[in-house]
Amino acid sequence: MNNPFDYTPDAACEEAFRELLLKIEDLQESHCPEVREFCRELKEGKMLGVLIAEDKAGDRHTLYAYSGQWGKAGFHFPGFVEPVFDYLVPEGYFKRKEAEISRMNHEIDLFEKESLVRVLAEYESVRERCGKEIAAFKEKITHSKRERAARRESGLTDVDERGAMVRQSQFEKAELSRMKKRSRAVLAPVENALEAARMKLGEMKEKRRNESEALQAWLFSNFKVSDSRGEMRSLSEIFAATSMGVPPSGAGECCAPKLLQAAYRRGWTPVSIAEYWYGNPKRGEVRRHGAHYPACRGKCLPVLRWMLGGLSLYPPLEEEMQSGLMTPSPEIIYENEWFCVIDKPSGMLSVPGKGKTLSVQTWLEERYGDDRGVRVAHRLDQDTSGLLVATFGSEAFRLMQSLFATRRVSKTYEAELEGDYKSRGLPQRGIVSLPLSPDWLDRPRQRVDFEDGKEAVTEYEFAGVTDGRSKVIFHPLTGRTHQLRVHAASDAGLGLPIVGDRLYGSPEWRMAPRLALHARHIEFTFPLDGRRYSFEIPPVF
Repeated sequence: MNNPFDYTPDAACEEAFRELLLKIEDLQESHCPEVREFCRELKEGKMLGVLIAEDKAGDRHTLYAYSGQWGKAGFHFPGFVEPVFDYLVPEGYFKRKEAEISRMNHEIDLFEKESLVRVLAEYESVRERCGKEIAAFKEKITHSKRERAARRESGLTDVDERGAMVRQSQFEKAELSRMKKRSRAVLAPVENALEAARMKLGEMKEKRRNESEALQAWLFSNFKVSDSRGEMRSLSEIFAATSMGVPPSGAGECCAPKLLQAAYRRGWTPVSIAEYWYGNPKRGEVRRHGAHYPACRGKCLPVLRWMLGGLSLYPPLEEEMQSGLMTPSPEIIYENEWFCVIDKPSGMLSVPGKGKTLSVQTWLEERYGDDRGVRVAHRLDQDTSGLLVATFGSEAFRLMQSLFATRRVSKTYEAELEGDYKSRGLPQRGIVSLPLSPDWLDRPRQRVDFEDGKEAVTEYEFAGVTDGRSKVIFHPLTGRTHQLRVHAASDAGLGLPIVGDRLYGSPEWRMAPRLALHARHIEFTFPLDGRRYSFEIPPVF
């Protein structure tokens, strides 16, 4: 079976998906409200999955799935496989507890908007009234103090008058103290009522949080998936061994787990699998209608690692242990006492990853040994080739990183993009400014995020079109992960993915020999010698 994280759909999956598209077209004409609602949700964007499986007699069958839950509780759209665990059954445990938590939400909302607001308003009113009384009396004291000072400066006071002024001052101070004490006594009951209301609200929220966490724990403990040998394991058990510790929301509800579980329930052996995006992209993601995509790594990798147990996969799931073995070695193009400049090949990591794949950092350590303190000062994506700077010693590393952090390093990239920029109506040169954030459940993918994303700015200039590919020069003004790849692929950017981009590219271009992105020029002034350095290596694609 193909590896769901690293594959090109086979002919059977492609044909099955085309048939599914025709079925969806027919469904759009349906008179059934639920069917029309399903089609509307599909247009808003959803992943669809196809699995080819073989029964014991050797006959092949096609299964379809959509990601997530859909429709009213307990309803499963005909033609698609059932969920792995139908926790939305009406009157079931999950729905009953969910209803209780919804009631808690309503009670908390009502308490915050009515009871708490009323108590807070009373407290603020009493505090304001007491504050005004004290402020007015303080103003009176200040006025009396000025009058007494003026009278003393006149020289017309006698002993009795001066004594009276002292007694007046003492009385006013004592009266202010008594007034503050009375204010505290008046304010205390409403202050206590406000504190009690806040404590009650905190208790209500804590109870809701405990109930929600208990329901999630119940769900993940009862949400069990099978491997190909029929052994069952809960999501709680699967994710306990991961860095996350607990399953993320929606785990087990993607297409691939649904399809595999459905095949196992029927006693069928999975043969090939593919997932396709249908409809519009969501939340700034780079997704294209009808394109196939690998299974997400955050939610699906731990689940599928278990569910695929016992099946023979190509390539194996441990592809990170195998990749890069045939990658060409880097080349040192310049070296001095403080730093060296490397021409990194496509396919090699800049720094060590989770597997045993060779990285530029480990290659440099083997070359120079421990004495030089060699460290890569910045990074290039694994699939990007080109110029990379490494330093010798902690001072040079600190200074070089400071140059990058303060944008005093000029970088130029060259890329080939899918299609003709002129036909898309793009200007020959311009700026793309799209903030980016990680897609935490599908790393290493990034997405456009105008709410919480970090600033990402790229200058570009097209340099011609050859064989349907647009040559472009990029000058990144920031250094976000996958910045150039997302700015090129996103419809909010250039809308022309980089050729060979396995994450953001179109299916017909993904199988290019490599990612057509190259860091060709880098320039900076190094602080320790004040010299201006400039390096350039043209791309080989």
